[in-house]
Amino acid sequence: MRVVVYPGTFDPITLGHEDVLRRAAHLFDRVLIAVAVAHHKKTRFTLDQRIGMVTDVMAGVKGVEVRPFEGLIMDFCEQHNANAVVRGVRNLTDYDFEAQMAAMNRKLAPTIDTVILLPQANLQCISSTLVREISKLGGDISEMVSPSVAAALRAEG
Repeated sequence: MRVVVYPGTFDPITLGHEDVLRRAAHLFDRVLIAVAVAHHKKTRFTLDQRIGMVTDVMAGVKGVEVRPFEGLIMDFCEQHNANAVVRGVRNLTDYDFEAQMAAMNRKLAPTIDTVILLPQANLQCISSTLVREISKLGGDISEMVSPSVAAALRAEG
């Protein structure tokens, strides 16, 4: 069985994340979405809220599971018998960071590969950080996140 892990804080999950996840679900038998506890940064949503949003928007996608994680992603991958980690890359800045991370992860777990997927071109400008900021300032985020995520952002103010 081919198992891939997609780690992130998903604060919030965007249409770009969803695109990468749906395509990963076509490439792998099982996709584990590893929602980071994220002690290192202040998130807008709690871990439970983020897990709930991810679970909601990915409902109905075969082979997808959502789990919390803390610590090294390679440890999580080994615990769940994952063959690979999938990462979405929007631009060269993302690629530089992900290439360095992939090389370090290879040192930690040589048998686990990193697969890089580009979201659709119209989604490449979307980031969770920008979505949070636009939402906070009252902007339209309807083409950046699923309706349930937009509702959650509006409710948080």
